[in-house]
Amino acid sequence: MMLRYALRTVRARKAGFLGAFLALMCAAALITACGTLLETGLRGTIRTERYAAAPVVVSADQNVHRTTVKRKHGKTKVKHKAKPLAERAWLPAGIGRALAGTPGVARVVPELTFPAVPLTPDGSGGRTPYGHAWESAALTPYRLTAGHAPTAGTDVVIDRYLAERARLRPGDRLTVQSTRAPRTYRVSGVAAPATAVRHQTSLFFSAAEARRLAGHPGQVTAFGVTAAAGTDPDRLRQAVAAAVHGTGARVTTGDARGAVEFLDAAAARVRLVSMGGAMGGTSLLVAVLVVVGTFALSVQQRHRELALLRAVAATSGQIRRLIGREALIVGAGAGTAGALLGLVLGRLLYDRFVALGTVPATLQHTAGVLPPLAAVAATLAGAWAAPRIASRRVVRIRPAEALAEARTERARPAWGRLLTGLLLLAGGAVLVAVLGVLHTEAASTPVTFLAVVVLSTSVALLGPLLVRAAALLLTGPLRLTGHGGRLATANLRGNAARMASVVTPLTLLIGMTCTVLFVQPTLDGGARAQTRAGIRADWVVASRGPGVPSEAARRLRTHGAAVTEVVRTTVRVGLDKYAAQGVTPAGLDRTWDPGVTAGSLRGLGEHTVAVSELAADRLHLKPGSPLMLTLGDGTPATLTVAAVYSRGLGFGDLTFAHDLLARHVDNPLSPSLLVSTDRTQTQLATTLREFPGVEVLSPAAADSVQARRERTSGEVDLFAMGLVLAFTAIAVVNTLAMSVSERVREFALLRLAGATRRQVLRMLRTEALSVLLLATVLGSAVALAVLTSFSVGMTGRAAPAVAPLGYVTVVAGAGLLALVATALPGRVALRVRAVTVATAKE
Repeated sequence: MMLRYALRTVRARKAGFLGAFLALMCAAALITACGTLLETGLRGTIRTERYAAAPVVVSADQNVHRTTVKRKHGKTKVKHKAKPLAERAWLPAGIGRALAGTPGVARVVPELTFPAVPLTPDGSGGRTPYGHAWESAALTPYRLTAGHAPTAGTDVVIDRYLAERARLRPGDRLTVQSTRAPRTYRVSGVAAPATAVRHQTSLFFSAAEARRLAGHPGQVTAFGVTAAAGTDPDRLRQAVAAAVHGTGARVTTGDARGAVEFLDAAAARVRLVSMGGAMGGTSLLVAVLVVVGTFALSVQQRHRELALLRAVAATSGQIRRLIGREALIVGAGAGTAGALLGLVLGRLLYDRFVALGTVPATLQHTAGVLPPLAAVAATLAGAWAAPRIASRRVVRIRPAEALAEARTERARPAWGRLLTGLLLLAGGAVLVAVLGVLHTEAASTPVTFLAVVVLSTSVALLGPLLVRAAALLLTGPLRLTGHGGRLATANLRGNAARMASVVTPLTLLIGMTCTVLFVQPTLDGGARAQTRAGIRADWVVASRGPGVPSEAARRLRTHGAAVTEVVRTTVRVGLDKYAAQGVTPAGLDRTWDPGVTAGSLRGLGEHTVAVSELAADRLHLKPGSPLMLTLGDGTPATLTVAAVYSRGLGFGDLTFAHDLLARHVDNPLSPSLLVSTDRTQTQLATTLREFPGVEVLSPAAADSVQARRERTSGEVDLFAMGLVLAFTAIAVVNTLAMSVSERVREFALLRLAGATRRQVLRMLRTEALSVLLLATVLGSAVALAVLTSFSVGMTGRAAPAVAPLGYVTVVAGAGLLALVATALPGRVALRVRAVTVATAKE
């Protein structure tokens, strides 16, 4: 019975349910898009290219492990956790002998992988270039199409893609920047892969040259194992696993080989899971707030209808079931449409992340049935719960009271609503306070956006009181605008709940957009301020390519300059990740000042480390304390703390001697050199003219370059939250349009009382601007509180980086949305003759 009534109601009130449909559809699309990112991170395939001809690959373990054993109440719990390394872990070359003697193994091919950038005018065409020894060409396999294999240290074989792109042939010269100084090689041959290789460019060197460039004597990247004729692949894998048991090596087959080949794709999985989870969580909270607000407005518009049903003997349970079934009908259609739209949005989001370099194309996008199903389920749950929450009062009070409130809005909001709003306001204040004591980006970022949503929710619940307070303050200024202003004031006072439903999405839009726009610049600005204060060098030598080789630093030192080489990575202390850098200890006090507060940098060497105040506080360290850690490639080390410094945000939490850290990173080239000298910029550039892609900059110019890079990386965060902001903007338009369209009868009565169309439209504009002003104040206050606390926690100073032009653009954009979403439905409503509307049935 109720289902039939619900279907009739939905058919009869299509326009009334359109706003709820749009809100639910956008929510489902948002959840599906974030879900596909999460699923790609968890289950995305990384297909192998270089190891296509090796059914079994043996590699080093790319994770740090920790096992904890807890005994409680006679029970033992064992927990095992693993975190990925920042650099490639290497295997002892001696494992190859054990593999060669394994039954069923036909051949064991050692693999060396290292950076090798061909210095050609067109580069490598967007493909990542790697260097290898020619003997590992069999792993794909690559076969010569011209020339011969490299025999001398100055020979190189290039793949066909690079040869065609750079127009190279055997006998030509090619300069390559690898892990040492740039070197010019003779192209001895061109090779083509037997299978498709789309994401990398390969350069093959002689075995001796490859070992020199790899920089890991006695170690290899991996072993490719081929099976003897008639050997079952599973048996081969088991035999190889038994042969390397106890060495810490990993045995992979099938698509799992791709993670060994493309370490960046394996790391991107973790990033996508984190990003998808954060976006999904924020999206879900925003969706709940928007959907509940939309249904609240929808139920408010039907207050008289529901009150009449109560008056003709409909019970509270029947009204609740009717509203619930109507919402489920709308939710089913909206959830299905939104899930399909979300699959498209998820793909667009993935493609954009690939274009920005956040996710490598080697990690293939995965979209199964789980994200759409979860989105539909969440939409149905929201559609079932939201109207029940919004209609609690109308189904609980007596029918006579319901009819009275249908005509005149309650003067005072319900105590439960006020109490919940105050509790959420207190909760938001606690989150803001907690944000001020969080000092890591991983901890503070989710709290930042959660605080914005919680404070916006408190605004939604306290909205009627806030609207009435704003109307009281704006009474004088609005009366000066004429009849339209007086009518707007009366509407703000008499329909505070309706106006509050419009204030909420506008507040959320302004608050969330300002937070998304300015949170990363606040962090980057604090880091760059510390960097500027700590750089004592006269010049910075930067690279437009893979880095500055150590030979360039040696050249500069021969002319009496103090040169500090810098290499960066991350290390693990336990399972916690810390940003680390390696610097040249000699002459360090002339080029760099990290703000030492305890100890001295004079003792920085192979067995010591300097730590930031944050790391010292978290790890309970002081000068002289031992520190056990895992370097970027998985090498364990125990070092002694030599110094504690204050500028950790700008220079990283851990500082090592350059040579120690450079031996344990994939790319030992320095992204920059700090140079203190009396020589001019031109003289330094002349000394470094043999090093392509190297430029000499002033510290101020280098800071500007870094700022541009940070703006580019900030696009990722902005795009990641762009869907949430777009959803919020749609909610603003949707809510405003719903709010205006239900007032057709009111506009008709105003016109019959003598008001002109222009006066009614002026009244609407005045209301919209008043609501916008209140939302701007509230949204700006939320964003400012959150950003200030974030700045205090992360940078140590209450100085959020708010760009005036960006802020004005946000407010102007919100104002444009509000005015357009008010004016268009208003004009449509005023097209119908006033007499026709006034005499029509409600």
